[in-house]
Amino acid sequence: MADKIVLIDGHSILNRAFYGVPDLTNSEGLHTNAVYGFLNIMFKILEEETPKYLVVTFDVHAPTFRHKLYAEYKGTRKPMAEELRQQVPMLKEMLKAMRIATIECAGLEADDLLGTLSCRCEAMGLEVSLISGDRDTLQLATEHVKIRIPKTKQGKTEVEDYYAEDVKEHYGVTPTEFIDVKALMGDTADNIPGVPGVGVKTATKIIQQYQNIETAYEHVEELKPPRAGKNLKEFWEQAKLSKVLATIEKDAQISFELEDALYEDPYTKEAYELCQRLQFKNLLSRFQVTTEKKDIEGLFCKLETASEIETLFEKAAKEEIVGVCLSRDEEGILPLFADPTGYGKAAVAIQEKVYLFGASPELPMTEILKKIGWLSGQVKTFAMFELKEALSVLEILDRETCFDNKIAAYLLNPLKSDYDEKDVAREYLDLLLDEGMDQERAAFYEAYIARESVGVLREKLKEEQMEDLFEKIEMPLVFTLYEMEKNGVKIASDELHAYGQMLGEKENELEESIYEMAGEVFNINSPKQLGVILFEKMELPNKKKTKTGYSTAAGVLEKLAPDYPIVSKILEYRQVAKLKSTYADGLANFIQSDGRIHGKFHQTVTATGRISSSDPNLQNIPVRMELGRMIRKVFIPEEGYVFVDADYSQIELRVLAHCSKDPALIEAYKEAKDIHRITASQVFHVPFDDVTDLQRRNAKAVNFGIVYGISSFGLSQDLSITRKEAEQYIQNYFESYPGIKRFLDETVSQAKEKGYVTTLFHRRRPVPELSSSNFMQRSFGERVAMNAPIQGTAADIMKIAMIDVAEELRKRNLKSRLILQVHDELLIEAKEEEADQVKEILTDKMEHAVDLLVPMVIDVHDGKNWFEAK
Repeated sequence: MADKIVLIDGHSILNRAFYGVPDLTNSEGLHTNAVYGFLNIMFKILEEETPKYLVVTFDVHAPTFRHKLYAEYKGTRKPMAEELRQQVPMLKEMLKAMRIATIECAGLEADDLLGTLSCRCEAMGLEVSLISGDRDTLQLATEHVKIRIPKTKQGKTEVEDYYAEDVKEHYGVTPTEFIDVKALMGDTADNIPGVPGVGVKTATKIIQQYQNIETAYEHVEELKPPRAGKNLKEFWEQAKLSKVLATIEKDAQISFELEDALYEDPYTKEAYELCQRLQFKNLLSRFQVTTEKKDIEGLFCKLETASEIETLFEKAAKEEIVGVCLSRDEEGILPLFADPTGYGKAAVAIQEKVYLFGASPELPMTEILKKIGWLSGQVKTFAMFELKEALSVLEILDRETCFDNKIAAYLLNPLKSDYDEKDVAREYLDLLLDEGMDQERAAFYEAYIARESVGVLREKLKEEQMEDLFEKIEMPLVFTLYEMEKNGVKIASDELHAYGQMLGEKENELEESIYEMAGEVFNINSPKQLGVILFEKMELPNKKKTKTGYSTAAGVLEKLAPDYPIVSKILEYRQVAKLKSTYADGLANFIQSDGRIHGKFHQTVTATGRISSSDPNLQNIPVRMELGRMIRKVFIPEEGYVFVDADYSQIELRVLAHCSKDPALIEAYKEAKDIHRITASQVFHVPFDDVTDLQRRNAKAVNFGIVYGISSFGLSQDLSITRKEAEQYIQNYFESYPGIKRFLDETVSQAKEKGYVTTLFHRRRPVPELSSSNFMQRSFGERVAMNAPIQGTAADIMKIAMIDVAEELRKRNLKSRLILQVHDELLIEAKEEEADQVKEILTDKMEHAVDLLVPMVIDVHDGKNWFEAK
């Protein structure tokens, strides 16, 4: 059986993958979808073909002969999308790492290289499979050259195969005649003009009869329809040019040695590293690479006896840095080690070795955990991933020695979704870890990486001026958040149940009302059925038809609601149903045996630095509608306690005043005037005392919208005004506060230059969208660049305040405790007799967390539930 060679049209398949695979970006902000899609297509082909040889061809981004020829006549090719162009060198780097031969040649397009290579290889007696998304390559099909054209259907790759006989059967012409069909019909995508008025059917019939355009031209008066003959005669020169443009070169002068194209194992260490860097996790399982892990594993040592473990801790106490890991169970959950003979194991990395050990009758797990906590008070750096999760079983003696590697990695790149030990090892230690390691090896490696990455992470934090942010804000916050999770918040379960019942009744009332208005019963939760009712039966205006029916999205319905009561009822029904399912029913699932919800707070999720919460997400407690705010009534303090709630007043606007140094805004805050009324007075050119409530509301929308980089379109939608009016509002605003305009423009400009923005505390937020060729993406990037420094600084200030408040409560030995943080708000469960002290602490620590050019102000209230306190 003859040897086989696979030839791949690099740009064509990369282009197909780019438009067939949803956009992907890695942690560096690089677009990677085209490369990922290309590799998947290539691997699928290679698994089917099992070739001996493999070559990928590329166009050179310089005018080729055919480009120049057509440019003289008319037109140029459409430029490549920037996100795709950036991935071409990335793919070439990957192919080089995989030891896959690539060929490119100035003056020749990829299909000219393919044509030449396919002819040469066929002449050498090889079977050729040519992979391209360009159907022009069908002209190269023979008995031994198979053209394979990948297609993506519903996210899956299918491949059409054509030998010469298949081309004849499918298209009615031979591969050579296929060129002449193209010359007649033209191809706008390839800038081939063709003959006006001649489509694919007419062109095919003409070539079936006359085999080529030259013979057809000799019988031009006989061609049918007559118009085709007339146009061929008139545009004969254009037809000849089109044939030249459509013909793939088969004898180009290129250097090619078959042995250079030998296809060997592509799963190299270099390719594995690149797949790691580009975050192609689904491809990593294909690799079986050997790395330096064996050398590292020589450091791993198991301890069996209590005396060995005692000796380890004596050694470890003299170290500058120790790395620690408490092994997790099969589901990745940290065991509670309640049983003295608990199944959990611990690993400790010191300079000479990494030790793994578990409990024994002589040394129960409780003692081991005490010793690990004791280490934190002996060494300079006590490093581990996800320290907060371990605080439930570890008693840390010195918080200042603690180093959470995950948080450090997050600060260095807050756009990623994961910062586990594998990612840190790859990015900062050039160490590649196998997926799916057993628990013991995983614990060894995690402790090792925790210790080894401290130096490089710390150095990078220092380089980017985030050392203080890490040490003085993020690390102390770990302990504050842990205490909040441990404290939890009490729920009045009876009231929650009653609230759910009330919402259920309200839901039923709204259902009946909607059915009555519609004149029939239907599924309100079905967009398809709802669309038919509203836009066909009731003939409401502004209908938007989609592939699946009429759009009933909130944006569509909100425009109709003021004029159509049924739509208003539907929107209310949706809100009530959401409240019932998410809060009334959802919160009940999180109440633990102590009657409290112990939610989770996260430091490494948001790109701006804001704290997020889960299990449940208490950051999304509704505040805009009265029915939603009522859920706060079920959050109650313990007997003998009250809630004290403190909320920053307009913190982001105050941060904006500080950062922009706008004198008018600074003065307004210093004089403690109504900032929205002042803005309304200036924007609408009316005296301060004559500002109407509507003008103040509109000015408030502009004030807060500016912080989020709002556009005139966005503002017009928010205020139900014309875009022109919104543009005038924004223009007047910037005329009133020129410092803000200057600050925002400079921030966006610097972000474009540097690729990131920073907060007052040097927290970085990369903005890769600014380099996008897509206008919408760039616009989004500009809004991010405007908002991230403001929102991020406000988040940093809140974190400082939380740390300071918690520390002061601890210093005074109060029983009051911090339990919740939601955006700009802190909630404390205060002992009744300590309530005044708590208010004093909140006011002092929150208003003096940092010094700004304007005063920071909080609103403080107390109550017997969260609703009252707010």
